[in-house]
Amino acid sequence: MKIRLATRASRLALWQTEHVAALLQKAGFETEIVPMQTTGDAVQDRSLAKIGSKGVFTEELENSLLRGETHLAVHSAKDVQSSIPRELELLAFLEREQVNDVVLSFDEQFSLDKPGIVLGTSSTRRKAQLRRFYPHAETAEARGNLQTRLRKLEEGQFDALVLAYAGVHRMGYEHLVRHTLPATQFVPATGQGSIAVECAADLDANLKTRLKAALDHPATHTCLLAERAFLHTMEGGCSIPSFALATLENGHLRLHGGLISLSGEEYVEEIQTADSPAEAHALGVAVADAVLGCGGREILASIREQRG
Repeated sequence: MKIRLATRASRLALWQTEHVAALLQKAGFETEIVPMQTTGDAVQDRSLAKIGSKGVFTEELENSLLRGETHLAVHSAKDVQSSIPRELELLAFLEREQVNDVVLSFDEQFSLDKPGIVLGTSSTRRKAQLRRFYPHAETAEARGNLQTRLRKLEEGQFDALVLAYAGVHRMGYEHLVRHTLPATQFVPATGQGSIAVECAADLDANLKTRLKAALDHPATHTCLLAERAFLHTMEGGCSIPSFALATLENGHLRLHGGLISLSGEEYVEEIQTADSPAEAHALGVAVADAVLGCGGREILASIREQRG
């Protein structure tokens, strides 16, 4: 049986999908890659917050699953909205890459401490964190795929770019990394560093079992369940500067989640642990409830008011 894989058409998305295809081929499946353009790829003249971030990088892929045109959709896990249609399910999460944000520059002497620097990013979360921890730096909108952003950097539109290490590594641009931002401070977005594989809920159960066995990394899956439960409870998406990072060690699950105001001035975070991976969902909800109860609701209300 040939498994058809829906994907965005960017180089990074295709790399991720080819990686999924290789794992499936190793398990004995034939594969076919089906590239598509998403709303997020097509609309480049507005920020994600302004075009409405829910599903902008996933909706077209999900529709192909619902129509039965493809068997699996391959996403960057951080792009998957907190609630997916009931007719779909997240089948697998591949083993997570290093989660950190990194700073890229063509200038080998680039320093984050230099006054007046301009940092390019399209992430609401990163902009807010930069305003908090590097208030002397300016931020500028940097939409587009990785190659487009690097071209803008080379043209001098920014002094540096702030990106997820995972994509930088997968595309072979590690030589441009000048700073690795600590994940304890620049806590990443939900799912950062992992690849998510989605399918129709009514896909043949035996086939789903075989596909999951070929692709899923159980420890990463557990961590993502906690992070996504946090995000869902926060009712957050790409346009909300929330963050969450779960780690699993010796059977103990730890979740660091929080929310930051657009200005970076207000910051709420919570760290809790669970003794069993089975408590992943409950842990995500508990951390989100704690953040909301300690000022998070007010921050969210302020963000929504600012955006009208």
